Amino acid sequence: MTLALLLLGSAPVLSAGAELGPDDRIQLAAYARDTWRSMAAMAEHGDLPDDALRRTENGDWAPSGLSSPTDIAAYLWSTVAAEDLHVIPHDEARQRLGRTLAVVARLERSHGFFFNWYDTRTGAKALAWPNGVRVRPFLSSVDNGWLAAALMVVGNTCPEFHDATEAILAPMDFSFFYDPYDPDNPAGHPGLLRGGYWTDDASYASFHYGMLNTEPRIASYIGIARGNLPPDHYYRMQRSGTLASNDLAAPIRKYDGVEVVEGVRSYRGIQFVPSWDGTMFEALMVPLFVPEADWAPKSWGINHALYVQAQIDYGMRDARLGYWGVSAAADPAGGYRPYGIAALGAGAGANPVPSTPESVVTPHASFLALSFAPKEAMANLRGLTDHFAAYGPFGFHDSVDVSTKKVSDNVLALDQGMILAALSQSIGGDVIRRGFSNGAVETAIRQLISQERFEAGNKAAQHLNLVGSLPRPAAAGIAVPEGEPGTSKGLRRAGQ
Repeated sequence: MTLALLLLGSAPVLSAGAELGPDDRIQLAAYARDTWRSMAAMAEHGDLPDDALRRTENGDWAPSGLSSPTDIAAYLWSTVAAEDLHVIPHDEARQRLGRTLAVVARLERSHGFFFNWYDTRTGAKALAWPNGVRVRPFLSSVDNGWLAAALMVVGNTCPEFHDATEAILAPMDFSFFYDPYDPDNPAGHPGLLRGGYWTDDASYASFHYGMLNTEPRIASYIGIARGNLPPDHYYRMQRSGTLASNDLAAPIRKYDGVEVVEGVRSYRGIQFVPSWDGTMFEALMVPLFVPEADWAPKSWGINHALYVQAQIDYGMRDARLGYWGVSAAADPAGGYRPYGIAALGAGAGANPVPSTPESVVTPHASFLALSFAPKEAMANLRGLTDHFAAYGPFGFHDSVDVSTKKVSDNVLALDQGMILAALSQSIGGDVIRRGFSNGAVETAIRQLISQERFEAGNKAAQHLNLVGSLPRPAAAGIAVPEGEPGTSKGLRRAGQ
């Protein structure tokens, strides 16, 4: 099958393995070994992984000292992936998993859920940041969703830990975060997950997770599969338009009694369901766990590949960077930023063209694209490795500014974990998806998502504006293809 047919929606999703050659596999195996080294280093001082490693001025790597539910999740699934990829032996994987599960079982939690930050050495709930500022205790629905996902992976792939993971999962009832749908007040009670819960004043966060094509849908899938949430919750999430938006161009279809506005955004002839900030991990982290493209060929099976194409188009044609792949990451200049592409985000207007584009790219974005554009992803990763100091003993640094050549001094547990999950999918046994999506998840989710048809499509495909036809990442000096200058700036997440 050709990628052109895929993007036109008339072929099943390509597997990365179909287009990876022997040299690619050798290279990806090397990436796996070095990336795992960073995850092991993050857990060196205890059985909870640090959120990040930061390279100091003398070249040493310092741990953050704090861990979140998502960091713990990334370490758990990375350990499973590392065994699958033959990076660590079976016995080591089981020892690591057993120790960490034992610590997680003892962590303080509230309403069945885990707090957002813990001290990695003691396991105590974090009360202050390293600078002394108070940490307000928060239960995040999405972070707990990722920890639940990792526990399900471990329990389903390692039978000896099934009872231990189920004991941790049992109190995690996601109906706690659910705001039931009220037809008389859909704006106030939209049938969505709340962002989280503040335990110090017993109040819910003031926002809901309403966008479908974002990473919080992992919590939605888990809640539905485990019977905590009604299945129609999936259709309450926003594709692009809403019933109140008067978007006459978007068809309204009814699924399981719910009217769904099948809105899309358009960019360079590509029509797709946007993410919130236009970041790669929002759109393509969940498919590391759920074979959405296979289960829902008329919706996700088209949209995921188009989103990758749009990311490549942006980097190579509009931003004219010579490289591509934008996702939330550690900033080369310091701190953390939700790097995204406005044209691919929920706040974009019709056919936006970016202006003053960011020149920062994030290596983990290329790994997320491996299943949809393997040749382009490999070329991008090799270019970043060959022409920047973006790769080291712990694998890829978190981001690189391809204009200034400044590289982030951080590796983040979440981003390294996404890389290892993607590698398991591409050159391993796909153990993360198989572990998460068998049994109750497939029974509950496959039929639910398979019936929907997005309005996604690629009008430019007939003109050969395809992922496979795009230029390869440039060499040092960055000769870039001709493209249009942009006109809009990236947006930051507001309360979501």
